[in-house]
Amino acid sequence: MIEVEIKARCSPEIRKKIAALGSRMLGVENHLDLYFNSPLRDFARTDEALRIRTKEEGVRLTYKGPKLDEDTKSRREVTVRVDDPEALTEILESLGFVGSGTVKKRRTKYALGEAVLCLDDVEGLGTFLEIELSGDEDWSVQKREAQELMAELGLTESIRRSYLEMLAEKDPATDHLDRI
Repeated sequence: MIEVEIKARCSPEIRKKIAALGSRMLGVENHLDLYFNSPLRDFARTDEALRIRTKEEGVRLTYKGPKLDEDTKSRREVTVRVDDPEALTEILESLGFVGSGTVKKRRTKYALGEAVLCLDDVEGLGTFLEIELSGDEDWSVQKREAQELMAELGLTESIRRSYLEMLAEKDPATDHLDRI
């Protein structure tokens, strides 16, 4: 599956614009994302990500491949449920994976057509809107739809950096590995 994603910085007042488009609120989630780096290659260089996400509905392990274009954060994504995150962490560390950072956020999700709009309040960074659509190998239609939604919401600057990268840029001295 290709996750087509566009992200932009915004203010919490974007909620009114999201509602005006006829969206339906899906819920609020609290995310704790633990990122790992591979012993075989540097994910920061290859533009990949491996994370364990803990939220109210459970825990997931997600691999994200390199970004597929220069405009968006679209990439191949594979996710599996995890029953025992501590054991998974132990397995990864036993295989040489090392923790590379932690991101905490509160996400409010909205449905609008086939799109999911995620309003993220990211600890240490502020508020962002991510527009996500699922695509297959030909994901150009979903990319165009996401870009059109961004324009309708009045957001112009697409951010391709991850929250983890942004946190590291903001405070290079902190390793963001404060696991909970």
